[in-house]
Amino acid sequence: MAGDGTAYDTGVEAWHGQETCRIAYFGHDVADAAVRRRVRALQEDGLEVTGFMPRRRKDAETFWDNVDLGETSDGAFAKRLGTVFSGAARAAAAPAFAEADLILARNMDMLACAFEAKRRAGLATPVIYECLDVHRLLTREDPAGMAMRAIERALVSRCARVWVSSPGFLENHFERRHAGHYTADLVENRLPAASDFGPRPDIEAARAPGPLRLGWVGNLRCARSFALLLALADRFGDAIQIHLHGQPARREIPVFEPEIDRRENVTFHGRYAAPDDLAGIYGGLDAVWAGDFMEAGANSVWLLPNRIYEGGYFAVPPLAPAGTQTAAWIEARATGLTLAEPLEDVLPAQVAALIEDPTPLAAARANLLALDTSVFVEPRGEMVRLTRLALGKGEGT
Repeated sequence: MAGDGTAYDTGVEAWHGQETCRIAYFGHDVADAAVRRRVRALQEDGLEVTGFMPRRRKDAETFWDNVDLGETSDGAFAKRLGTVFSGAARAAAAPAFAEADLILARNMDMLACAFEAKRRAGLATPVIYECLDVHRLLTREDPAGMAMRAIERALVSRCARVWVSSPGFLENHFERRHAGHYTADLVENRLPAASDFGPRPDIEAARAPGPLRLGWVGNLRCARSFALLLALADRFGDAIQIHLHGQPARREIPVFEPEIDRRENVTFHGRYAAPDDLAGIYGGLDAVWAGDFMEAGANSVWLLPNRIYEGGYFAVPPLAPAGTQTAAWIEARATGLTLAEPLEDVLPAQVAALIEDPTPLAAARANLLALDTSVFVEPRGEMVRLTRLALGKGEGT
């Protein structure tokens, strides 16, 4: 299906009078929260989605039709590269792949898988590259990094569009490494438009008395963040509660539950369903930690995490390291607090001040509630608009 140049602002209505657009979505893990959120957003805009995805958990269920590309594991990059070939063969043989109007591929390994499947099936379907992280291998200056970037450029140059979740990825990676070889759209990690995550909080509601409640929500993959939060728990005792929601990255934080069990003021709540559980999670927090150091100096500095959108909708101010894209986002809107290095000293000092006087959090909360909901929630029809751009630019390569 080719774009007809018409501007559309709504969801299902945008396809009125014609067959809906069929998306073949190559995601790296059926259980990944960001993958599931993207599928939901596409479906809510009236687009048909068939997944072509491996899994990292055998019990992971999907709410979309999925062609299973096998089992992989967190951080196993070599094993994931194997999926490029084995998964491509499975995808190429699937009738739904040949019927797709558009291919969407998240992360570089799945982009390679999608192009290999497309080659095997002899298709001319346009491809979108969805980049929500720049892998550490792509930022290295050694021969391995140069080779990976050469592969990425070869793939990106054949894409109809590149979707990035942060302008930091464009400025620091794509413009620096692949200028002139891509056309990009900014697709922020906002909440899906039609999901029921409840109303925004009442601006008049006062903060509940008691200890300061600081949360870490999402993919818990940063060892330094974990250590910083545990240090706060040890230092402030009953004056603070640390709440962890999500899935820990075991390779990055090999000793997790034992550290939590040692501290009465730290609670690990485990996996959660988004957007269903978000109101309960953020309703129990005064602030959310929005720092990441897993790939310090590169991806961790450039990204914009889900927490600033989820927390922002529910008026929970973020705390973030200064000098990052996240800090720039916060400072432009006065919606949280940014902290300079050394965080091991500055973060406890800031927390001590907030325990004594939470006024800065109240001011940031008011600023969050003053922002339009569209800052945090993706407008209805955004996926239609973006897919039409790709369909109108597809080169058939």
